[in-house]
Amino acid sequence: MKKNAVPTVDLMVDDVMRRWPSTIRVFLEFRMRCVGCPIATFHSVDEACDEHSVDAAAFLSKLQDMAKAA
Repeated sequence: MKKNAVPTVDLMVDDVMRRWPSTIRVFLEFRMRCVGCPIATFHSVDEACDEHSVDAAAFLSKLQDMAKAA
């Protein structure tokens, strides 16, 4: 993964949180219980948004903003 890459909807949730730890705050803000969940290694960001009824575009925008700020 490129050093200046940002999260995308096809990345696994666990990969996003490991690569950009600051994004954990976004998962919590959206009340997504992905932090520490064993399914996080198998769900993409898009699948997690669907599972939690979260707008994927809004969530991804916040994830990317947080990753860029880190």
